[in-house]
Amino acid sequence: MALRPGIALILALFSITASAAEINGFRVWTDPEKTRAVLDLSTRADYKLFTLDHPHRVVIDLNSSKLQARLHNDLEFDHDHSGVIETVRHGFPDKNTLRVVLDLSGGSNVKSFMLEPTGSYGFRLVIDLYPEKDSKAAVKQLSDRQRPNRDIVVAIDAGHGGEDPGAIGRKRTREKDVVLAIAKELKKSIDARPGMMAVLIRSGDYYIPLRDRFEQARKHQADLFVSLHADAFKNSKVSGSSVFILSRRGASSEFARRIAATENNSDLVGGVTLNDKDDMLASVLLDLSQSAAMEASNGVARTVIASMRQVSNTHKSHVEHANFMVLKSPDVPSILVETGFISNPGEEQRLQDPTWQKKMARAITDGIQDYFYLSPPQGTWIAANRKPLHYRVVRGDTLGEIASRYRVSLYRLRLANNLKSDNIRIGAQLLIPTT
Repeated sequence: MALRPGIALILALFSITASAAEINGFRVWTDPEKTRAVLDLSTRADYKLFTLDHPHRVVIDLNSSKLQARLHNDLEFDHDHSGVIETVRHGFPDKNTLRVVLDLSGGSNVKSFMLEPTGSYGFRLVIDLYPEKDSKAAVKQLSDRQRPNRDIVVAIDAGHGGEDPGAIGRKRTREKDVVLAIAKELKKSIDARPGMMAVLIRSGDYYIPLRDRFEQARKHQADLFVSLHADAFKNSKVSGSSVFILSRRGASSEFARRIAATENNSDLVGGVTLNDKDDMLASVLLDLSQSAAMEASNGVARTVIASMRQVSNTHKSHVEHANFMVLKSPDVPSILVETGFISNPGEEQRLQDPTWQKKMARAITDGIQDYFYLSPPQGTWIAANRKPLHYRVVRGDTLGEIASRYRVSLYRLRLANNLKSDNIRIGAQLLIPTT
């Protein structure tokens, strides 16, 4: 059927407009697994990508595209973070094609995809380069959880990163930057405590998919996963830090997803492979593992928020529940700490202060250590060498709430501190019985 002239003209103009794109930015950064190159585009572009060897190259052909004037002579990038990319070139194999060539230092597995506009970013063509691993390289062995007197392992996840800046304060402070700074201080603080060590999930300015974050914690055989964020709210007066754990609804949905995936995935839960188990046994094992992880998550969240209350005001005095993806590990206790409201001018300033960052990191560490001194995993250094715990009473505390938080009876708490009643004074040091 022939198209009417007017319709044909409209379709032709739409085709030209939809495919025409201008490259107005080029960025490169690396993370421990890959190098990511990003072409910023004025609109969606049709492209073809292929690789060449001897030497190794990635070739991207973009239809009906051009470079912005300032980029025409050279696609510049930060060579300190260029990973496997050595140089970038461009040319025009024909009048309708812009060709961009990435010269690589070695063979890489390549993935590419187009991202829709979001926030301050427009369309982006993303090219991820995963260096080919040497087959002769020694396979990295996971730490042996049965090793006597092993360290407690805490995986620290600095939220957002790379293309995702997170919340942005009034003075343009980016959440991804402040939480990475706090994460590094938290690692230092944890590493300084006997019987504890920390690993950073994100050590630089790059993005990691949410599910990959807790999967990395599982690969490190972490005893605890801590995700750090800085909250934002439309009301700039809202303030205070918070601690979240996974809601039961979120746990149920993740449980269903895990069960559905066991037929096709070698899913490890607490070191147990589910692939060779029948559906009923796999379901029972996963349910037990997830229930234990959630109980531990609640315990550590309570000691962490109690510790944070001693150095900073909290948005709420109790542990909160939410359906955060990063909290959905089936077998690693997980908490999410909102270190403050970046949308609050006063807290935005504190979040940038290195002294305050260290103070917050120490408070979180104290809470983590308190939990593991109360419930040390078998075979750890802390289990063999733990010391008595002390808690300093702050405004709003009650003896009953402190007993509940540390999972001891009121009778034992009174006995340990020679208390005749439940009255306590602000600033008093209470001994928390651990045996």
